[in-house]
Amino acid sequence: MTTLGDSPAGSLDAPAGVPAGVPADLAAAYGSLRSAIADLGAVLVAFSGGADSALVAWVAHDVLGPARATAVTAVSASLAAEEHEDCRLLAAEWGLTWQVVATGELGDPRYVANDGDRCFWCKTALLDVLEPLGVAAEAVVVLGVNVDDLGDHRPGQQAAAERGARFPLVEAGFTKAMVRELSRHLGLRTADKPAAACLASRIPYGTPVTVGVLAEVEAAESALRALGFGELRVRHYRDLARIEVPLDRLAAVVEQRAEVVDAVRRAGYRYVTLDLEGLRSGNLNSALGGSSAT
Repeated sequence: MTTLGDSPAGSLDAPAGVPAGVPADLAAAYGSLRSAIADLGAVLVAFSGGADSALVAWVAHDVLGPARATAVTAVSASLAAEEHEDCRLLAAEWGLTWQVVATGELGDPRYVANDGDRCFWCKTALLDVLEPLGVAAEAVVVLGVNVDDLGDHRPGQQAAAERGARFPLVEAGFTKAMVRELSRHLGLRTADKPAAACLASRIPYGTPVTVGVLAEVEAAESALRALGFGELRVRHYRDLARIEVPLDRLAAVVEQRAEVVDAVRRAGYRYVTLDLEGLRSGNLNSALGGSSAT
């Protein structure tokens, strides 16, 4: 494990240091979050660089210090290279102890089949790697799951819970909005970072997950971000790409139609379509008859 930066270790006896202007209910939840993490003694934080896991990693580092809080980023073809790089930058900026591990979900036929339980096998592969690290470090594996996630179709949560992982944001009662609000008060640049679920979530259930498909999705989304579309999804339908952006950005896609089409075709798609319903996180779960997820 490599410690980046030289921030001093946090103290369990120090006051929570709630920033000025934090509402009382959010301050109370923040105190609960710090207590939940402190009670664990040492943690490995599954660190994807999103708002949720970033907050957990930052608080864990602040409460437990770099020797007892490690942020671990799992790398595979389902993690966009840009997200991996942002994890590295965040770790450096915040002085986190940060470790990168490789996961082998693409070697599991149950994951590749991309049935409704794909996320279960993805988290299983993650815990297969994190569990031994946790045992060696005498640390508990924690994930950035918030209360809002509990109502979604997320079988990965079940897999993690069955393996003993903890969800400190849930234990402290944090919703996604609370995560973002507290992150703003703490000055974390992840406060308003768009959600970026794993690339496999762009592939309709029943379509096998392959390195090639994931690469096409990543290339298309990266090219569109370069055109100024920071919040988006490119849903994969073989040679057809369905672009989702927030409703207030639909007109911008049309205005940049030629550049958008060229960018997506260069990623490997033949047909480029725009979803007029806009960005809906997890809308592919409608095929399962359940609620949204990634």
